[in-house]
Amino acid sequence: MSRKVALVFLPSDSGVDGARSLYDEGGDSGPKRWFNGAVRNLIKKTQFAIPPLALMILASVEVPGVEQSICDLRFEPFPFDRKWDLAGISVQTGMAGKAFELAARLRARGIPVVLGGPHATLFPDSCRPHADTLVLGEADDLWKEVLRDLVAGTLKREYRTGIPPDLSLPRPVSRAALDPGRYFTTNLVQTGRGCPYRCDFCNVHVLNGHALRKRRIEDLVAEVARFRKDDRRIFFFVDDSINADPAFAFELFDRLAPLGISWFGQATTALGQQPRLLDAFSRSGCKALLVGIESIEPSSRDAHRKTQNRTEELAGNIKAIRNSGISLYGSFIYGLDGDTLATPAAILDFIAETGLDVPGINLLRPNPGTRVFDRLREEGRLLFDPDDLASFRYTFGQEMLYRPKNIPLPEFIESYAELTRKVFNIPNAFRRGASAPSIKPAVLLFNLFYSHLYGLSRHDLQRQLERL
Repeated sequence: MSRKVALVFLPSDSGVDGARSLYDEGGDSGPKRWFNGAVRNLIKKTQFAIPPLALMILASVEVPGVEQSICDLRFEPFPFDRKWDLAGISVQTGMAGKAFELAARLRARGIPVVLGGPHATLFPDSCRPHADTLVLGEADDLWKEVLRDLVAGTLKREYRTGIPPDLSLPRPVSRAALDPGRYFTTNLVQTGRGCPYRCDFCNVHVLNGHALRKRRIEDLVAEVARFRKDDRRIFFFVDDSINADPAFAFELFDRLAPLGISWFGQATTALGQQPRLLDAFSRSGCKALLVGIESIEPSSRDAHRKTQNRTEELAGNIKAIRNSGISLYGSFIYGLDGDTLATPAAILDFIAETGLDVPGINLLRPNPGTRVFDRLREEGRLLFDPDDLASFRYTFGQEMLYRPKNIPLPEFIESYAELTRKVFNIPNAFRRGASAPSIKPAVLLFNLFYSHLYGLSRHDLQRQLERL
């Protein structure tokens, strides 16, 4: 009799997973409540949801006597009515409280719980009371050991390795555990892990190291060809910086060009200064990229170790990428340590000059485990209890988690509200959709949805300010 294993993905409480206010909406009038609910449902149905790749990788590990299922709680409640021999929950720090609540319910029913993921790896002590087993670090190799011990009835309290998995070994990813109709695409591909940069607000280099560990190009090409047979939709290359190793990226996408796929991914704006690679991206079917601009203020980039590009190169790089036919989502963080009340005007000018297709105006999230979290804690600038890791949560710009360095909090919230109001509105959404180099309908939808989501952000930030 097979052992049944549930691999659980938790939704966030806001943004595209929830698209709801953090505060009680009970005071809203009937029409407004109906409208918010209708938009929330529309966003959920067309949110460009993608499967959780980490759980896809674990579900691809085959051990005789084990049957694994992915339970994506964005789409359905946890199936307590089924018999489970083990539940594995991937824990993000911003979702730790919700993960611990689900773990308690599962364990109360006699279902052993494994906690893993970034939060368990960085803060194992906070997870031990809530789990039967911890998996610490990248679990590609560890998970097979866990499943074998489950079959043998010898589960350990903890699994960890000091050596990251060798990504050059063939590790075919299966999508058999997915319901493809739920997702914008199931074509997720990871070419490698690690990040050579040291941005202080990011934990990728903390979790995956500074060295770039890459999969074999032969395996990647074969995986793309195999995926394409079953799902003709767009591909998503999930690497944080797909152009971090330009020679590797050029060979990969030059090899992929004959397959005739469409794809999007994440890159640095340095791609605009890599014409040979940019041409390979275009020829291989790249339709859109997310680029982390973060700040156009040199003092902010220096303060947060954002050293990938010089500020004066950013606009030219973005124009070069868009001129190649690739639409750009440009991610900003307003409120970094070099920002002032003059920064919003500079962001607006930058967006107008470059023609960014989807600008993202984010608030800094001082994730526990990052340098910026440690520094803001030492400076007494955090607005949540740094000793209660479960009090840190992810929102779509709906909550200030710290006090900006150069701008008083009331003035900052007012300026952020005004900035997002000017960037995201219905006329701008249609204008950006019409002028996008590619995937015009997707650009339009993103801008329309963001007009609503940033409206929630402005509402919630004002409510938070009233309570502080």
